[in-house]
Amino acid sequence: MSDILSGWTPAPPGHKHVVSVSLGSSRGNAREAVTLLGQPFVLERIGTDGDAKKAAGLFGALDGRIDAFGLGGADLYVIADGKRYQFGNVRKLVANARKTPVLDGSGLKNTLERDAIAQLDPLLNWRTQKVLMVSAVDRFGMAEALAQHGADIVFGDVVFGLGTDRPLRSLGALRNVARVVLPVITKLPQDWFYPTGAKQESSVEGKGTKYYAWADVIAGDTHYAKRYAPKSLEGKTILTQTITGADRDWMKEHGVARLITTTPRMGSRNFATNVLEACFVAMSGKKEALGEDEYLRYIREVGFKPEVNEL
Repeated sequence: MSDILSGWTPAPPGHKHVVSVSLGSSRGNAREAVTLLGQPFVLERIGTDGDAKKAAGLFGALDGRIDAFGLGGADLYVIADGKRYQFGNVRKLVANARKTPVLDGSGLKNTLERDAIAQLDPLLNWRTQKVLMVSAVDRFGMAEALAQHGADIVFGDVVFGLGTDRPLRSLGALRNVARVVLPVITKLPQDWFYPTGAKQESSVEGKGTKYYAWADVIAGDTHYAKRYAPKSLEGKTILTQTITGADRDWMKEHGVARLITTTPRMGSRNFATNVLEACFVAMSGKKEALGEDEYLRYIREVGFKPEVNEL
């Protein structure tokens, strides 16, 4: 066993083993034993603190030793307006995984998160809510569902991603930006526009701070939401997916009133969509991403529902 796997142990016999290799902070590392549909799993997250070389090494060292990889802190591709845009540098990052499938959560974002918005409508009544999505092009399913349910939305992709104070207020505007911007940014290193490593531990206030004050709900990626947040989020609702104990503490300290996660807590934390997508692929026995209908079938069978926490 190579040094990079020092201290790592495989799952017990009979268990499926999913490992999420993340470019995010190692402070969020976790290992949990859970059972889904009668199948025991070991779910594991290994953060590399933004070290792409270490992440690539882990994909190589664990290849063939586990049932499925999750990819955290980066996207292999995003689905926007029905079109798939692939990140070339991320594809190279996971190139060492030749036997074990790698899932980045994109498939579940486009299914589970749409479903979660519909399930939350009786509680939140989206038509009465002002919603800030700090980044929407990587969660187009959630963006479309919010628009379909009549929420008053600001998409912050240009404001936060490009540093230009031009909020997008319609799905049509988001589609136009996606068509122009995604072919370009998918050719750039993802850490240019997504917080990895130490950037996940700090917040930067700027041109977009006023949109946090405007919003009732801040929706989307946890790290994006925290990265650009003001000191006070008094009375706000956060709608996200990946949550650790430290994230909950951060939200309480900032005055967040309600935390809603699109994925349920499993053990001590809410795992990201890349982990859950990897679980479903491991259960299926396939070596590639599943179709939308297959993901929805597993979501229904497992009974995943949004988890609402009043803070």
